[in-house]
Amino acid sequence: MQDRHVVVLSGAGISAESGLATFRGAGGLWEGVPVAQVATPEGWRNDVGRVLRFYNERRRAVRAAQPNAAHFALKELESIFKVTIITQNIDDLHERAGSSRVLHLHGEILKSRSSRDDRMITECAGDISPGDRAEDGSQLRPHVVWFGEAVPMMNEAITVAKAADFFLVVGTSLEVYPAASLLDYVPQDAPKFLVDPMPVDLSDERVHVVQATASEGVPRVVAHLRSMMA
Repeated sequence: MQDRHVVVLSGAGISAESGLATFRGAGGLWEGVPVAQVATPEGWRNDVGRVLRFYNERRRAVRAAQPNAAHFALKELESIFKVTIITQNIDDLHERAGSSRVLHLHGEILKSRSSRDDRMITECAGDISPGDRAEDGSQLRPHVVWFGEAVPMMNEAITVAKAADFFLVVGTSLEVYPAASLLDYVPQDAPKFLVDPMPVDLSDERVHVVQATASEGVPRVVAHLRSMMA
């Protein structure tokens, strides 16, 4: 049934089960400073080296992490459905699990880009240091969307959400905008599954809440969707 489209919105919760920190449990601090200070244009202007150290650590953690059962279950779903994953995560765990259509709303930590031209993107094999330059001569920065910056892939994500036959939300609080607004664009008659949900308006009778972790709940939803197509 490859013509039926499952759209997935994934967030930090799915990666947390692979050992990647969300920083919420640590009080949102890194080296004693709020994480927001290393994830904003202002933080970049104030201390390039500190921002680069923060993302160099995140990059090493991503390389060491492995996909979990939730990532692999979403890959398995591609044998029956067209599956598009819209992720708020900057890691590559969905791709390493084998998912073929992944849209990164907030960028990709394993890539770098010009700090002057956000279209000048390159692969990032290791750490980025002060003085590392893009082709245009500007300082290289992580290819991530910081707080206060536009989300370039949002319009494409909206188009995908509008085309959903089924919509699965996993590992996200639905409190970070504009990503949280994607639920508003999903067709009203499309069944929606929320795995390990945080507070959200559940007035829609077609919203199915799965109270489980991502690695437990996503395989359950995938099994349910498979049975519907049997």
